[in-house]
Amino acid sequence: MTNNTDNMNLYLIRLGEISLKGQNRNFFEKKLKNNIKLKIHPHRSLLTREKGRFYLYVDKSCPDETVIRTLQTTFGVVGFSKAIVCNKDWDEIVNSAKALIENEPFSDGKGTFKVECRRGDKSFFMNSYQIESELGGVVLDRYPEMKVKVKNPEKELRVEVRDKAYLYTSPVPGPGGLPVGTAGKGLLLLSGGIDSPVAFWRMAKRGLKQDCLYFHAYPYTSDMALQKVKDLARIVAPYNQGTNLIVVNFTETELWIKDHSKEEEHTLMMRACMMKVANKIAKARDCKVLVTGEALGQVASQTLESMCFTNSMSEIPVLRPLVAMDKEEIISTARQIGTFETSILPYDDCCVIFSPKHPLVRPEVEQEKKSYNEMNIEELLDKCVSEAEEFEISYHV
Repeated sequence: MTNNTDNMNLYLIRLGEISLKGQNRNFFEKKLKNNIKLKIHPHRSLLTREKGRFYLYVDKSCPDETVIRTLQTTFGVVGFSKAIVCNKDWDEIVNSAKALIENEPFSDGKGTFKVECRRGDKSFFMNSYQIESELGGVVLDRYPEMKVKVKNPEKELRVEVRDKAYLYTSPVPGPGGLPVGTAGKGLLLLSGGIDSPVAFWRMAKRGLKQDCLYFHAYPYTSDMALQKVKDLARIVAPYNQGTNLIVVNFTETELWIKDHSKEEEHTLMMRACMMKVANKIAKARDCKVLVTGEALGQVASQTLESMCFTNSMSEIPVLRPLVAMDKEEIISTARQIGTFETSILPYDDCCVIFSPKHPLVRPEVEQEKKSYNEMNIEELLDKCVSEAEEFEISYHV
């Protein structure tokens, strides 16, 4: 591909935490560039770096909505603006400003604004204040109801005069964080509830690429419950550059647990078996950690003692990004990322099918290990792994 940017739209991308990196900064920037270009594909694009930001040129055949959704779901992007680039000719600058303010956020013609200029080319015949004043007049000529406000305006028109003139408006917020893939790979235990998709999102924000593991207990859990989990995976997949959903048939295992353990231990034994299966699958997929949506004290299986027992069943670290969050905080994030309405659909997952009326909440780890060993369930768990199904979930927005 040539670097000809004719017939391409320009977006200025602001970086956050990446900019603070030291000698490995290039590693993070390269991963971010690759993540953005993969999601824009098959549209032609060019991505360059200058002055601590990215300049993304995208073929005009690519809808603005696709670019916006791409950047809003790509970790590492703090903010972005659609920009117009033109020659350092005053008439071209004015015409570019007129074109820019016909669109969001200026198009409603109301509220407060300011013009901010950075004149990198000191040889340009107007200084920054003069440029700001003249372009402020352009805005007021078009939208006489708007008011100038220097501090904390509702809208901004920004101009940079460097090799060329770059004009853009108030940045659209991005998700921040670190590019997915920079922190290695993990396996998320995905249920159909509110919590685990939020855990997935929070770990992806820290750069962890994740596959998803779901335990299905048909006919005790319906095909609608499975479809619900697939839908949740699709919602969060763009944040993760896509994902793979591994579905384990857990019916026979749950029935075995029901018949071979004490009723108050059913949930603990089920969680232990899930951890064992997750470990086997994680190792086969080169995943270095497990991720769960557990929050301390939220339910009986999430007491400190219960978590200690669960940890004892795992050969690799278990990350719980929601551990100190309350339910309202989790729900707020679920609404933000678009998973809440799907998560509350009334299709139960296998975790609640055989839940005891009075579960054990303060288990003693060594005693529960003994109970687990007495079930002689390893052969069934190996069968779960060998018969697991896999679904590829696209990262395209």
